[in-house]
Amino acid sequence: MSQIIEHIVLFKVKDDADSDKIDAMVNGLNSLATIDQVLYLSAAPIHRLSSTSAFTHVLHSRYRSKEDLSAYVAHPDHLRVVEATMPIWEDIMSVDWIADQVPRVLKPPGGSVTKVTLLKVKENVTDETKKEIMKVVKEESREISVGENFSPARAKGFSIGSVAYFKDLGEVEAHEELVKEKVGGYVEDTIVVEFLVPPPS
Repeated sequence: MSQIIEHIVLFKVKDDADSDKIDAMVNGLNSLATIDQVLYLSAAPIHRLSSTSAFTHVLHSRYRSKEDLSAYVAHPDHLRVVEATMPIWEDIMSVDWIADQVPRVLKPPGGSVTKVTLLKVKENVTDETKKEIMKVVKEESREISVGENFSPARAKGFSIGSVAYFKDLGEVEAHEELVKEKVGGYVEDTIVVEFLVPPPS
């Protein structure tokens, strides 16, 4: 496999949303894993969030190409789930990138922890500095996918994304956060999301 496209969507459901409707949203999103172009898909409530935005749920999926991602987005099942669940959304954002390398494990095991980090770099930051930022993010862990967003329309200005997996929450706790220390001066805002990978249905 020559490349992997990472697709991250963050949702904030309305405070007064009915819990049955929220469960139906998560189940509906996870059902999209059966779409042909999807290599991997997982949707779940956010376990821990470091952000000024109050997102509540996350979807992470992987594709072989931008074309496969576009086919997924246009798929009738995807459109049906979006239409059914949109009434309970208060906010949404998405970030897409080509992974800097193909992950060794395409489908993380259920019960593992996904950590997504999204960076909004300052306006005057050069492409060279962005590459340096991505290099620093990469140093955080070998098992990490990092890249520059290619879908700016719904990304709220966030331009660098990374995703890493851990066996459990204890491993995440022990994981040192060096990125802020090294490149914080170039970064305007950061969103860090941790969530448990649901077991396969």
